[in-house]
Amino acid sequence: MELLSVSHLKKYFASQKAVDDVSFTIRPGSIFGLLGPNGAGKTTLIRMLTGIFYPDEGSILFKGRRFDPLKDIAQIGYMPEERGLYKKMKIGEQAVYLARLKGLDKHTATEKVRQWFIKFEMQTWWNKKVEDLSKGMGQKLQFVITVLHEPSLIILDEPFSGLDPVNSNLIKEEIYNLAAKGSTIIFSTHRMEQVEEICDHIILLNKGKKILDGTVHSVKQQFKENLFRIGLEPATDLTASIAPAASTAPSTRPTASDLLPRSPDGVSEINDLFEIVSRQSDDLIVKIRPGVLTNQVLSWFIDRNTGINSFNEILPSLNDIFIRLVEGTPLTRQFQATDPDKEPVSMTALPVSHHTSHKPIEDE
Repeated sequence: MELLSVSHLKKYFASQKAVDDVSFTIRPGSIFGLLGPNGAGKTTLIRMLTGIFYPDEGSILFKGRRFDPLKDIAQIGYMPEERGLYKKMKIGEQAVYLARLKGLDKHTATEKVRQWFIKFEMQTWWNKKVEDLSKGMGQKLQFVITVLHEPSLIILDEPFSGLDPVNSNLIKEEIYNLAAKGSTIIFSTHRMEQVEEICDHIILLNKGKKILDGTVHSVKQQFKENLFRIGLEPATDLTASIAPAASTAPSTRPTASDLLPRSPDGVSEINDLFEIVSRQSDDLIVKIRPGVLTNQVLSWFIDRNTGINSFNEILPSLNDIFIRLVEGTPLTRQFQATDPDKEPVSMTALPVSHHTSHKPIEDE
């Protein structure tokens, strides 16, 4: 059973489409990348998944039943990009307070906060105020507050912002640990290299619509261009044992320059197997023509007594794919008008009383 299933979700602001017919599913224990340029609809989508906004159309299923913000919010941990901690409040006291708002009793909340503070080497911060923390220290605190009640669904919006490499690795390892223990994580960021490293599955939004959906591996396979990097042995590195037996030519190998196709009246032959896109020293980047097998290309070089050190496919990075799909999108999106026959829908948010209010909690 999927932990989260989103079906044909739509959200309008007056006559503007912020989220336009978006569907996807997320399985338990996965790390799911939610990607898109500024103004793509990511934040609006997250606010519907956390019960801050009601969708205007479509449905959200949580653990196989219709999502109920009042009942299910305690099973969700949300770390927004805009931080919302009380600056004048002591850190330890605030972490315990927010944990109790998620349903933990005072003793359990205090113990869990202490455990996480020790794990993140934050135990000396207990009586500090949030306003005294650096951005990176505040980020670690916000992460701890998001996950300490052990939610089933964790939503992290730019969780590595402001962190140095050491603390970034610390947070990354905890994300892996939480997923291994069964938590499902939605990870939203503009850092494509982090998505490529961390996520199992991604969707890409642009102008409110889903334009890409798949595993990181399948997406990269979908956009590959049959490019390969071939590392050739230097011309001075001779291995006579693999030279053609019938050949009486001197036991020397061509360099990368010798293999470059030239004009029809040149010395090198033009072939129908591949084209050489670029070269650097003894590395060649080749594009294999449609229908040609990699073994055919390897044979072409071997038949010419050319030693090969490496032969690797070049897959596009998620950053390259992202740019290719969203390049040209205005920085400030002009939202599409809704159906002219449809009555404009005003923004629908949960009433204040539907949110977990930050009211004093009596000691238990």
